[in-house]
Amino acid sequence: MKDLSLEDRPREKLLRHGVAALGDNELVALVIGHGSRGGGALSLANTLLAVYGGIHGLARCTPAELSRVSGIGRARAAQIAAALELGRRTLVKAPGARLRLATPRDAARYLMPRFGARPVEQFGVVLLDSKHRVTRTTVLVSGTLNTSIVEPREVFREATLGGAAAIIVFHNHPSGDPTPSPDDAELTRRLAAAGVLMGIDLVDHLILGDVRYFSFRETGPL
Repeated sequence: MKDLSLEDRPREKLLRHGVAALGDNELVALVIGHGSRGGGALSLANTLLAVYGGIHGLARCTPAELSRVSGIGRARAAQIAAALELGRRTLVKAPGARLRLATPRDAARYLMPRFGARPVEQFGVVLLDSKHRVTRTTVLVSGTLNTSIVEPREVFREATLGGAAAIIVFHNHPSGDPTPSPDDAELTRRLAAAGVLMGIDLVDHLILGDVRYFSFRETGPL
C-alpha cells in the first residue's frame, strides 16, 4: 500500500472519510495489516476475494482454507476469521432480550447471522416459550449432514429438557442455496408428527443459505 498516495491508503481513507467509504478489498486489507513478498495487503485482499467469491464467500471459509492463499499464513487467517465472526456478532441481538419470533422472517433475521454463512453444515433447534420467545438455541449436528439421519427423538429430547412449548428447527446449506431436498421435506413431516404426539409445536423448519432462506411454514402447512 506504500505505492498508493497517502489519501488513498485504506487506513488514512477510513480516518478521513469514515469506514463506509472503503471497499470490501480495502477493509480486508486493513484486517490483513501488511503485505508479503508477493504483494501488498491490498493485492492480497483482492486475491482472497477473487478466490473465494467476495465477502460472502469469504465468510464461509475456515482458517485452514484461508491460509491456502499464498501470503496468508495461520496468523493472518485467524485475524480474518476473527474479524468475520465479530461482524456476525454485531448482527445478533444483545443477550438478556427475550426475542419473540412471530414470523418466519423474524426467525430468519435471528438465525441467518449466526448460521447462514458457515463453511460446514449444522442442524439445530431454537427452543421457544409459550409466547414464541427464544429461550435457547442449540446445534445438534455439525459436519457433513444428511437430514435423513436426524432423529426426531433427539430434537424433542432437547426440547423437553429445555422446557420448550414450541420449537423451530434449522439447518444451513454451505453452498448458499437454501432449496430444500426431498429428505428435508420428509424430516419436516416427521418432526411435525412427533411434535403433535409430544405436545410441543413445530413452528417452522428453516433452511439457511448465504443471503436467502427457505421456510416450510411460508410454503406449506405446518
